[in-house]
Amino acid sequence: MLEDAPDPAGCRTLDELAAALRSLKAWAGDPSYDTITKRVNASHGPTGRGTIVDCFRDGRRRINPELVVAVAAALHDDGAYLARWRQAVRVTLAEQQAAATVRVLAGLPSDASSFVGREPQLASLERAAGVCVITGMAGVGKTQLAVHAGHRRTTETTLFVDLRGFHPDESQPPAEPGAVLDGFLRVLGVPARQIPHDLSARSALFRDQVAGRQALVILDNAADEEQVRPLLTPDALTLVTSRRDLTGLGPATRIDLDVFSSGEASELLAGAVPSDADAAAVERVAQRCGYLPLALTVVAGQMAATPGWSVADHADRLDERHRNHRLDDGVQLALHLSEQGLPERRRLLLRRLAAHPGQDLDVYAAAALLDAELDETEEHLRRLTAEHLVQQPVPGRFVLHDLVRAYATERAADEERPADRRAALTRLFDHYLYAASAAMDALHPAEKHRRPVLDPRDVRGPELSDPKAALHWLETERATLVATCLHAARNGWPAHAVRLAATLYTYLDNGGYPADAIAVHSEARYAAARSDDPAGEANALTNLAVVHWQLGRHPEALEQLTEALTLFRRLGDGRGQARALGNLGVVHNALGNQAQSAAHHAQALEQFVGIGDRVGEANTLTNLGDVYVRMGRVPEAAERHRRALALFRDLNHRGGEATALTNLGDADTRLGNYSAALHSYDQAIAIFGELGERYGQTCALNGRGEALTGAGRPDEARTAFQVALGTARLIDDPAEQARAHAGLAALPEAG
Repeated sequence: MLEDAPDPAGCRTLDELAAALRSLKAWAGDPSYDTITKRVNASHGPTGRGTIVDCFRDGRRRINPELVVAVAAALHDDGAYLARWRQAVRVTLAEQQAAATVRVLAGLPSDASSFVGREPQLASLERAAGVCVITGMAGVGKTQLAVHAGHRRTTETTLFVDLRGFHPDESQPPAEPGAVLDGFLRVLGVPARQIPHDLSARSALFRDQVAGRQALVILDNAADEEQVRPLLTPDALTLVTSRRDLTGLGPATRIDLDVFSSGEASELLAGAVPSDADAAAVERVAQRCGYLPLALTVVAGQMAATPGWSVADHADRLDERHRNHRLDDGVQLALHLSEQGLPERRRLLLRRLAAHPGQDLDVYAAAALLDAELDETEEHLRRLTAEHLVQQPVPGRFVLHDLVRAYATERAADEERPADRRAALTRLFDHYLYAASAAMDALHPAEKHRRPVLDPRDVRGPELSDPKAALHWLETERATLVATCLHAARNGWPAHAVRLAATLYTYLDNGGYPADAIAVHSEARYAAARSDDPAGEANALTNLAVVHWQLGRHPEALEQLTEALTLFRRLGDGRGQARALGNLGVVHNALGNQAQSAAHHAQALEQFVGIGDRVGEANTLTNLGDVYVRMGRVPEAAERHRRALALFRDLNHRGGEATALTNLGDADTRLGNYSAALHSYDQAIAIFGELGERYGQTCALNGRGEALTGAGRPDEARTAFQVALGTARLIDDPAEQARAHAGLAALPEAG
């Protein structure tokens, strides 16, 4: 009977998973949704019929993995079969999470110095407006043409993204359009908390942001029309490159790019050979490369690196390899000959670069892969770039063309021991873990005790003791850090995944990256569970719950926090229990369950005090004060905020101090203590200004306006509200804008 049931093993998308569930439902005799709901409620817990029905429908953007397995169990309760479903759900979520990680550029990659020819296509691009689709085979130069054309245009705004439509590494699937839009909107200055989660809403906001700008958008390496369509805007010239025709995009300028002509190939090679080179030998080289630009560029790099060889020598070697049928593809042939001509350490670095899980990397990551000093690594990267085996789209960031990556991956499988490849990746993951830890220590020193403790180790990395440098590094490496965490979790480095996810928690939280946070904490949770690490699992569950609470997904947050609390209690982990209890209090407060919230916070406070965690104590006092305000117990709230303020000051936690001052000002305003409230607000505004924290400053400005109103000083209140309104508009915060408008409306007319 097990063999006859629909197999979910091939599922890679949420729609495919839903289709597999529908097939299973039909196989099980097509029971009603009411029947399935009753079965799920008996085994999984209370779940509404509508939620069950949603598991079967297409078009979903997220799922509850445990619920999907419970639904499958309600249809076919066989342990071995359900194990297939659990694996299918993990694989599908992994695909979804990897697709949500993408790097966008606010500008163009560097132009190719060796660009030649393509004059008719460039002329067409100069006249183009709207959408232009550049199609052609791999290695034909689609990206180079789009970038070169972009450099010839004058634009106000330029956006570039590699959509990874045909990436050779299965762990880097095509980029999800919503993730691309998230990156675009951030580059355009939209605050993270104002970016909607719905794809259509993000697309609409992107169109609004681009409207009226002279904009160029390059969507490189597109998989299909569905990936591209949400990224189009009528106010920008959009250049799309793809190996597919993308005819479904509708009206567009279309350029079908072919291989070079004989003259274009000779022009490209001319930069690497003497002016009196044998023309017949040059043509032989071009023929053996199939006139393909990528192959010709690689061979040109080899020619430049071997000045003692004549063009005829290169042509003869290509002919010899071709005659022996050792390689019959132009790119493969060119790559093989170029790679074989490299020193062994440089060949090794090329193979190691192909194993990197991200889209690009810097010299420190390359040095970790090679296990070499920076000087040696920099020289190898410089030479590999000169020979066109590695690209440097922006200074200090290195990438491999998809075909070069695929070739180097094959060579690594043939020439390196698995143990050596694993050791290289372990060094890489150590590098990212230790660098991320150093960056977080610089940004949030007061929370160091909450992050994983790392063994002292000689891991080379950039200097990140300055908070600005630390934040810049995290922003630059964010997509790579997420990809590293996912790769480590799925491929046998669970401890790295668990610790890296925990290290990045506050950065992802403060930066407003919920999709990345869900991806890394979900993977960390499952990696910890598979490796029998209950502490790591509980911590990941807590971090995941916080993200779900912020997104308004309260049932998921409560379920995960309850599970985390159970694990922490089993482990006797007081700090973990306190954190889970405190977050349960936050979620219950959001749900309007103030009595439960206060009880959880009181327990959390007792735990934090007991273990001497003063940051946790201060944060919990702040949260408890907020609950008391909502319960009408304002004097008690003010007392909690004063205690939190004293702790934050003692800890030199400036952000916490400013928040506590704002909260204390709010409580004093409610109590009619306007002078005290204004004193608190003024201090908070000054601190938030020093920190560049405009959201906190806006809240304090609005609070100041409300206190001035209560104190009978309407003219000063009007000024405070107007400044708050301007700042709220600047950061696009509708709640604080509405608060400022309400404050202004309550004032008497100026006279």
